[in-house]
Amino acid sequence: MTVKTVINAAGRSVPLEINGQPVVPFKGVGKYKPVGRKYSPPIPTCCDYPDDGNKVVGSLAEALQKCGICNGMTISTHHHLRDGDLVSNKVFELASQMGIKDLVWFPSASFPCNDPVIKYLDDGTINRIEGSMNGPLGRYVSEGKMRGTAVLRSHGGRVQAIQDGEVKIDIAVLAAPTADSFGNAKGTGGTSACGVLGYAKTDSMYANNVIVVTDNLIDLPCFPMEIEGNYVDYVVVVDKIGIPEKIVSGTTEITKSPDRLLIADLTASFLEKSGILKDGVAIQAGAGGTSLAIAVFVHKILKNKGWKARFGFGGSTKYMVKMLEEGQMGYILDAQAFDLDSVASIERNANHIPYPVYNAYNYHSKGNLTSMMDIMILGATEVDLNFNGNVVTHSDGYLLHGIGGWQNCLNARNVILPIPLFRDRIPVIVDEVTTLCGPGELIDVIITERGIAINPLRQDLIDSVKGSGLPLKTIRELKEEAEKICGKPQKPDFEDNIVAAVKWIDGTVIDVVRKLKI
Repeated sequence: MTVKTVINAAGRSVPLEINGQPVVPFKGVGKYKPVGRKYSPPIPTCCDYPDDGNKVVGSLAEALQKCGICNGMTISTHHHLRDGDLVSNKVFELASQMGIKDLVWFPSASFPCNDPVIKYLDDGTINRIEGSMNGPLGRYVSEGKMRGTAVLRSHGGRVQAIQDGEVKIDIAVLAAPTADSFGNAKGTGGTSACGVLGYAKTDSMYANNVIVVTDNLIDLPCFPMEIEGNYVDYVVVVDKIGIPEKIVSGTTEITKSPDRLLIADLTASFLEKSGILKDGVAIQAGAGGTSLAIAVFVHKILKNKGWKARFGFGGSTKYMVKMLEEGQMGYILDAQAFDLDSVASIERNANHIPYPVYNAYNYHSKGNLTSMMDIMILGATEVDLNFNGNVVTHSDGYLLHGIGGWQNCLNARNVILPIPLFRDRIPVIVDEVTTLCGPGELIDVIITERGIAINPLRQDLIDSVKGSGLPLKTIRELKEEAEKICGKPQKPDFEDNIVAAVKWIDGTVIDVVRKLKI
């Protein structure tokens, strides 16, 4: 079947329809304005729920049946249990046993533990996944094996899609480390503690049916409640919702690579010498080895200068927690915890505040946290000469990563990408990114082990580091240096078939992923 496509504002050929639904092509940063009203689920009534508030049912299968699970439904889950999740796969195992077909899985993210879902894609239980796909799941989609078209959204884009009614969740199955019989739930407590449930709030508010699954049922009230029982239909108690050692790391570790440590050192030096890092700064960084090293270097600068960051936005790590506890950070606003130190901090420190992505990242709201951030440290699989970024595919064309909050974070005041010049002898800086995930006008600085490239649109940053001694280069110079070392990589060969669409933060289509010729 021929798919009608148009060239969007980023110069990418995108379809006007995905999975039978009309879509809007990307119109440019800040150019698309939605109309209409927010979506809302059916109005419930207390007369349909137990007067004693006890919503516990005997099993997940019973809860799914009571929610009326049937062919074609959209099922949502969250990823706070990360690679230790024992709930998501179980939903589709049960659905397959019931003979249910053509479900849409709408996760906030997937992990290697979700690879068994491929079996349910093969047998038709699942039609498609609208969410991140890593490893074997991404390879499965790239090779054109999934029946429906995947839709990739950022964390904030997922919230936008739910709120705007672009995705209507029939059943949200929300694992919770602690819950009460009414359905109030939180991310702390019990043996499966993950810290926060920042990705589950929107699902609980907008889904037609909500099931809370817990292995730690406590007496009412479960407090502080991140999921409110007023939105919950059923509570299911199981032996175990997750594998503790895979839910959060016992510790997150700084890179030991000399090149990555050099990138981290250059990044911290750039932040200091440009004047971006200062007293009262708001900062966000990731949990990768290089980002953790940057956090350590930044902490040292703050301490030596007697400065204090106003707040940091998580995913939190022990290094951010250390800043908070030693007085170099005022608050942590947290959507997910990456290690045990962070989980413990959330429980004991009133200044470590659960902060859902519904509030932090939703572009279709009256402002959000990202534009208030002074420093945003991000990664990328590819960057091109126009500073455009790719985070979902590699130069071989395989879909191997999710967007996460990356797109949303591009709205920060200063967006910095500390990335290696090459990985496995494949240059990271290319003529044109394989898949466009973020426009170059929003990416300010590229920092590699062999030099720093500042976006020409940021003349203020260029001026701020003149005479600083930093190894400043153009992005073209960095690209040419990488190609002298590694050569120029061969571009992947694609078929015309679209296997995935990449949404921008406003719900428009910024690019697509096509089936690989293999």
